[in-house]
Amino acid sequence: MIIHIDMDAFFASVEELDQPELRGKPIIVGGAAESRGVVAAANYVARKQGIHSAMPTSRALRLCPQAIRLPVRMARYIEISHQIRAIFGRYTPIIEPLSLDEAFLDVRGSERLYGSAEQIARRIKLEIKTELGLTASVGLGVNKFIAKIASDLDKPDGFVLVPREQTQSFLDPLPVSRLWGVGKATHQIFDRLGVQTMAQVRQLPVAVMQDYFGNHGQQLWQLAQGIDERRVVPERQAKSISHETTFAQDISNRQALLACLMDLTEQVSSRLRHAEMLGRTVQLKLRFADFKSITRSVTLDKPTQTTEVLWQAVSKLFEQCTLSQAVRLIGMGVSNLHHETERVQEQAELFATIDSRQQALDELADKINNRFGKSTLHRASSTRRSADS
Repeated sequence: MIIHIDMDAFFASVEELDQPELRGKPIIVGGAAESRGVVAAANYVARKQGIHSAMPTSRALRLCPQAIRLPVRMARYIEISHQIRAIFGRYTPIIEPLSLDEAFLDVRGSERLYGSAEQIARRIKLEIKTELGLTASVGLGVNKFIAKIASDLDKPDGFVLVPREQTQSFLDPLPVSRLWGVGKATHQIFDRLGVQTMAQVRQLPVAVMQDYFGNHGQQLWQLAQGIDERRVVPERQAKSISHETTFAQDISNRQALLACLMDLTEQVSSRLRHAEMLGRTVQLKLRFADFKSITRSVTLDKPTQTTEVLWQAVSKLFEQCTLSQAVRLIGMGVSNLHHETERVQEQAELFATIDSRQQALDELADKINNRFGKSTLHRASSTRRSADS
């Protein structure tokens, strides 16, 4: 069985953890309304008022005037993420993080030591709660696709197990929107076909799916059958490390998109350092309202794990893109990876360049924030971003 663990309203939950008096109140984490800020996260109290991530803070406060807005404290979220990852590591080394607040775990090799996948998942969920004071939603299934859907069905604080023999009956009644890669344009095609559920998708001939959706059609058809052969790949074995965000509503504001992109860059750079990896190729991904996607990439002179260097590269790629329509998804990734120990000479050269100062700052920030939970350190670009947003 594969486990997918997704922290509930992670940024906002960390703020409630550090300020218990905020519990039960609507919380928005993000930029200030007067400076065109956007919502990075909202707790479930605020979500009931219609607030969601990437929404302009000014609009969020109109929907919920009593909401409490707090600034993004990325260093703190990264520190807690590392503590969560350490709990995962007690039970398996096969961990594939998707972001700071969610990951896949393959525990098949750990069941003789720690019991069934269900028992392991319940222990992890309990330890996150008792040790960190946070709740996680957990899904278990025969593959990554099933586990990911399961973890999302009973939020917050959910636990959904899908036995192997019940995989198809679990999927069949679910709407087509649960299929990975189904956006507004794809959903409109399904509507024209009269297809609303996964059961109806799998009953279509695969040739029909390919006619309407191209190569993506076969993948959609396989997912509706519960077929997903992707392995859980630890970051140290990964060919790339990336993170992306799909917005609840399409966004055309460039400042809002840049704010999201900076958060993604901080998360990816932290994951690189945690995995002791350096990357040389930086990639930007944009998916538009009509579901068309573009990718842009640049290969750096030297491999790096430094936030500022990665940010300068990906933000330049973004500035070169023309936004002909609103953006549905934005992603940032780093590939052409090398382990730190494999690049000793290049690291020595790297420290001799202007990158050395930023590298040292990252290392110092990581050390301080790993030791002092409530410390918050900001790079200059991050501070400017918060002020502008």
